[in-house]
Amino acid sequence: MKTLRKIIEIDDELCDGCGECIPSCAEGALEIVDGKARIVADKLCDGLGACLGECPTGALKVIERESDEFDEEAVEEHLEKQKKAAHQAQQNMPCGCPSTQIQTFVPIESHPETQIPKVIGAEGESALSHWPVKIRLIPPKAPFLKGADLLVLADCVPATFPTMNRDFIKGRVVMMGCPKFDDAQDYIEKFAEIFKIAGIKSITNVFMEVPCCSGLPMIVKKGLEASGQNIPVNDVVISTRGKILEQH
Repeated sequence: MKTLRKIIEIDDELCDGCGECIPSCAEGALEIVDGKARIVADKLCDGLGACLGECPTGALKVIERESDEFDEEAVEEHLEKQKKAAHQAQQNMPCGCPSTQIQTFVPIESHPETQIPKVIGAEGESALSHWPVKIRLIPPKAPFLKGADLLVLADCVPATFPTMNRDFIKGRVVMMGCPKFDDAQDYIEKFAEIFKIAGIKSITNVFMEVPCCSGLPMIVKKGLEASGQNIPVNDVVISTRGKILEQH
């Protein structure tokens, strides 16, 4: 039944599809479609506006209009479907696919601190210590996660930063993903489980200066909050020309 109530409105001209609003919507009412944020269904949006503060362009606002009433049961069903779909996607991957086979290449040398060392590794030499590297493919109980210094890497970074192996990867466990196109809620839950059980020593988030990439540290932050753990975090922003713009 339609009723006059508060609900989120998205300005298409202001929305750049960064996806930062998605992790903050506990009801899963938002998704990125064709590069823009969209409400999945009116009945899933509670109209409280928890997503507003996460939007860097001000594309979201709370308005009053006629819409379907907020339905908590529909929200629970929707969230359950999202979880099942993410789980099924992983289950459907062929068992023999190399992407799903856990491998450890060399012993992982721990970093004494979370700051980026100026010179580590050797030119032309891969410092990767394990496989797989995609966030969605790494199980929370993967042995290489135990006591690791974690490097959470946006997919685009290796294509722009010329000394990735030397300056970031050596001594760290790599988890790569895209905050714009991947399932943010699934990643939050996975990180929360990893942080609870793996004894992670430090987290380094490396992401691009573009708006869509800034959702990555937010996903990690929400996973950390959900885990209840206290782990030092270092955020590193890379320019589209491959320069480190800031660390904090």
